[in-house]
Amino acid sequence: MSKFYFTSEFVSPGHPDKICDQISDAVLDACLSEDPESRVACETFATTGFVLVGGEITTKTYVDIQSLVRNKIKEIGYVPGLGFDYDCGVINMIHSQSPDISQGVDIGGAGDQGIMFGGAVKETPELMPLALVLSRSIIVKLTELTRNKVLPWARPDAKAQVTLEYDDNNNIVGIDSIVLSVQHDEEITLDEIKKQVKELVIAPALKEYGRDISEVKNFYINPTGRFVIGGPHGDTGLTGRKIIVDTYGGYFRHGGGAFSGKDPSKVDRSAAYAARWIAKNIVGSGIADKCEVQLSYAIGVIEPTSILVETFGTSSYSNEEIANVVKEIFDLTPRGIEKSLSLRKPNFRYQDLAAFGHIGRKDIELPWEKLDKIEEIKKGLIR
Repeated sequence: MSKFYFTSEFVSPGHPDKICDQISDAVLDACLSEDPESRVACETFATTGFVLVGGEITTKTYVDIQSLVRNKIKEIGYVPGLGFDYDCGVINMIHSQSPDISQGVDIGGAGDQGIMFGGAVKETPELMPLALVLSRSIIVKLTELTRNKVLPWARPDAKAQVTLEYDDNNNIVGIDSIVLSVQHDEEITLDEIKKQVKELVIAPALKEYGRDISEVKNFYINPTGRFVIGGPHGDTGLTGRKIIVDTYGGYFRHGGGAFSGKDPSKVDRSAAYAARWIAKNIVGSGIADKCEVQLSYAIGVIEPTSILVETFGTSSYSNEEIANVVKEIFDLTPRGIEKSLSLRKPNFRYQDLAAFGHIGRKDIELPWEKLDKIEEIKKGLIR
């Protein structure tokens, strides 16, 4: 029997790009909390001792960018002595949204053209690809132990990667390798890092999904042997460079648009959430084991320009039949998505999504993760 391998990665909240995602979404949260109709497209750049925040924002509220940036960096764990910390320089380069864009959004049209994908698969209870979920579970556990000082030597920057082995029937038959790079203090030895990480981080992360560390054929923990310099001091960060981490780990396709720093009128974000909502309800209904949904939009146009459903031969219904039911059940106009998924609620924190992923979360309640359209989908297909 032949076999193949699939790999996904995940990064910590202290990764340079993730710092920028969280700052951009913290700006969005600050705007929406006081003015739910804010138009926000915020980008962040971070490097040694410096953060630049720019973009287009139209809002009725005031946001103290300097304090917001420093508070978020401190929360993530960057303290003095790491080459980058909350006492960094901050430059604000924000201006208002272009009237050429806003005239299309004002009538309920999409804030931009583009394609968005969402997916679901029966590999985990949350209907997510296992490689991505295991990578995330490792990073979540590592971050928890770092912040609680159980691993006092660990610093905020980290990356995990999991490679799964599949047979030719698409069944997972094992874990081929786990890669984990953890930023650390000078004093800790590589042998001690490997020991503690395997025992305290990887083993419990795998156990959560019914996997045992003994299954793993290969470990690559801090494979260069040293990872002291990290964060924006070791590599620059930029909003939107971890779009695969944010979604499905490459298991499903991605339209290319980033999420963080964008208000819900930006279909890059809202329609990607809607596509996940659709795909999850299709798989959750039992009519398919795997599903990918593509949506597309034109700037200023209210209805999507296309809706595509792909079930990869795992459904007794045709993709066209399912797509027709989707069109009947889901309001996929930008304002329809905003309303259905409550994307402008003042108490909703987008910055939490920027830290540990936007899709398949089970630690927080997300509207696009609800299986609330199962019966409607079944009725639409059976009639």
